[in-house]
Parts: sequence; structure tokens; C-alpha cells
Amino acid sequence: MSKLWGGRFAKQTDSLVHQYHASIQFDMRLYNQDITGSIAWAKGLVGAGVLTQDEANTIINGLEAVRSEFANETFEFAANDEDIHTAVERRLTEIVGPVGGKLHTGRSRNDQVATDFRLWVMQATRKIQQHITELQHALVDSAAADLNTPMPGYTHLQHAQPITWGHWALSHFWPLVRDQKRWEQVWTETAVLPLGAGALAGTAYPIDRNALAQELGFHDITPNSLDAVSDRDFVADFLYAAAMLGLHLSRLSEQLILFSSSEFGFVTIDDGYSTGSSLMPQKKNPDTLELTRGKSGRLIGNLMGLLTTLKGLPSTYDKDLQEDKEPVFDTFDTLTLALPVMTGLIQTLRLNPDRMLNQLEPNLLATDLADYLVKRGTPFRQAHSIVGQVVQLAEKQKIRLTDLSLADLQTLNPAFAADVQTVFSFKSALGNRAIPGGTAPAALAAQLDAARKHIN
Repeated sequence: MSKLWGGRFAKQTDSLVHQYHASIQFDMRLYNQDITGSIAWAKGLVGAGVLTQDEANTIINGLEAVRSEFANETFEFAANDEDIHTAVERRLTEIVGPVGGKLHTGRSRNDQVATDFRLWVMQATRKIQQHITELQHALVDSAAADLNTPMPGYTHLQHAQPITWGHWALSHFWPLVRDQKRWEQVWTETAVLPLGAGALAGTAYPIDRNALAQELGFHDITPNSLDAVSDRDFVADFLYAAAMLGLHLSRLSEQLILFSSSEFGFVTIDDGYSTGSSLMPQKKNPDTLELTRGKSGRLIGNLMGLLTTLKGLPSTYDKDLQEDKEPVFDTFDTLTLALPVMTGLIQTLRLNPDRMLNQLEPNLLATDLADYLVKRGTPFRQAHSIVGQVVQLAEKQKIRLTDLSLADLQTLNPAFAADVQTVFSFKSALGNRAIPGGTAPAALAAQLDAARKHIN
């Protein structure tokens, strides 16, 4: 079969140029969407008076036969198939004869590929959202199982204040809620039908584009044919949402890598999600988490590559836009493997509460000691300074904060009284932060309930 555009040319395309232009090696993934869009287009051509119903039925049956060949992995590509659209149309014509040549009436590969790709991205978005939901369930279940198990909280990777495992686990749940909102926006922005825009100026046939949109599951149609064939904002949105999701997975991975180290020992990663060393028999490496952390760079790179491609394009369709699919396919494949793996890792993660408890050293309660002074009328900035001096005094005496005597404390400020020892309770420190989003048991229970409602 000659190329779809070959009539104007006096010689065949150079074989190397054909290879350079061909996208069939990756856009074959669009076969299902291409056939679905073509069936809708055939129905639209009936309404426009281009095809009879019998002709449309022949074409539709032929397209379903082609779909079956793909599904059964019996479809045979020809050497001249430069993209999935060429391949499908060639095979259709082989099956149904010359009537197959009527299918492309009023349609360009420009609006065809934009439609196919949008359909694919819409479906891919829903699959990613489902995987995110499964990871959210795993985090919520982990939080619920140890909602009030105390552990140190960190800023700058230094001991800061006491928190709980449930609080920590939920802190990685809420970024996924924001991710879900981003993915929902991706779907909405993608579900706008470009079919009918033609090459750039619209089609000359009276196609009912709104009926096409309804047939294919789009919620709207593009308002401008020039923009319709050039718009890849939805691709950038997809890759941005993926980059942010990858970033969140990377941060979760980084902290679990630290928590699973010998220095922390807060968690133990299941053997099924760990690897070993080819040299050191004792090693148990968090390679799964490290790979997830590493793949975030890949996801960010896919976004940056596309944006760089798009920034210099003048208008309508340019061949540069062929570069839009590979980063999206790669991103989808990366996430649809990384997300289930991370879900399984969280589900099988084992906590070591004793190690967490051993790290709850008194300095974590320094802020509570300042609050103690504030409640006795000391301005917070002054209380902050006084407690800083208390910490210095303990360090100078090489003892713990809690081992300072009342006399030692009163040398720094007479507001300290015998009841100051009540401050040195991790249970009280957690319970005092009872506002929404805090560490108190009731606040954590409310947060957990809110998380469950978000999933449902």
C-alpha cells in the first residue's frame, strides 16, 4: 500500500527517512482507540450523507475484525505501515475492499491522532487513579494499626517533637489526595473532542461533532480547529501530575529508607520487597524504595522534555508533536508498576515500636517546657530563650534534660515550680496538641476518619 500522502511525490521515501518518521513501534498501543474513533467517525459520515448505512456497517464490521486481530495478537504489520492509523486503514481495506477508502473522508491524521491520544490518556488516567487509591488504602490501614504509637518527629533530620506513626503515615496520605485532584483535572482537560478539526481548518462535511463527543465519552468539543490539532496541554498536564506523584513517592521512599536503616530501625521491610548484596551476605537493601526514588527523576525528565519540545511550535500540527507519546507511555508504564509495588511494600511493612520509643529523648519536649513557662505568664520569646539555656545547662552537666533539679531550673527562671516534672511526659505532649491536624488521640481519630471518607 502506498503512503496516505504519496500522490504528490514522484519518488519513494528513502528507507532511512521512513524509519526516522515511523512511529508504529510505539503508537501501536493506540490501536484500540484508533478503531473506536474510526467507528464513531463512520457513524458520523452516515449522518453527513457521505456513507450509506450499509457501507458504514461494512466498515464497522471490518474495523471490529481488525480489532480482533490485535486482541488475538494475529495482526501482521506491513513494512510500509508508518503509524497505527496507516496500519489499521490498510488492513481494513484489505478486508472490506475499496469502501474502506471512504472512511478517511473529511478527516486528517492530525485530528485523528489527537483524538486517539486523548482517549488513551483518559483511560490511562483512570487506571493511575485506581492505583493511587490502593496506595491510599495501604497508608490508612498502616496508620490505623498504630495510630497512637509514639515516635520522634523530625525537622532538618534532627529530633524535633514527638509524633505518632499514625500521624506520620497520614502525612503521606494527604499528598496523594492532592494528586488525585490533579489527575481528575487531567481527565477533565483531556476529555475535549478534537475530531472534526481536520488538518487545521475543520471538515467540509456536516459532521455532528457533539454526537461524536457523546459517542466517544468526551464531555465537550474543541472550539477552534487550529488549536484542536496543536493542543498538547493535556499531555503536559498528564506528565506534570505524574511528576508530582513521583515526587511524593520519592519522599515517602526516602524516609522509609532512613527508617529502615540500622541507625533508626523503626521499620523492617519485608524480604519480598528487599534485595541483597552479591558480596556481603548480611546485607538487606531497600532497593525497591531506592528505585522508586530514582524513577521520580525519570518522571520529571519526561515532563521537561515535552515542555522543551512544545515551547517553539508555531501553530496547528508540526511533526515535533510525534514526540508527545513516548514520554507519556513511559510515564504510565513507570507509575503502573511503581504504585502497586509501593502499595505492597506498605502493606507488608513491619514496625518496631520499641526502637521508636527508645528514640524519644527528653529534648523532644523542649517546646512543651517553653509552653509551661508561657502558661505562667512568660512571653514566648523569653520562654524560648530560657529553655534554650536549660538545654545548654543539661549539655554542660552531661545529663538529660529531665535529670536537672528544680534548683537548677530555678537558677534560670523562678517561674519553674515543682509541677514542672509533669511536662516531661510524651503522652501529655501528644495529647496537648488536640486541634484538628494535631497529635492528640481524638484529633488523630478524626483525621483518620476524614482520610477514609476521602477514599470513599
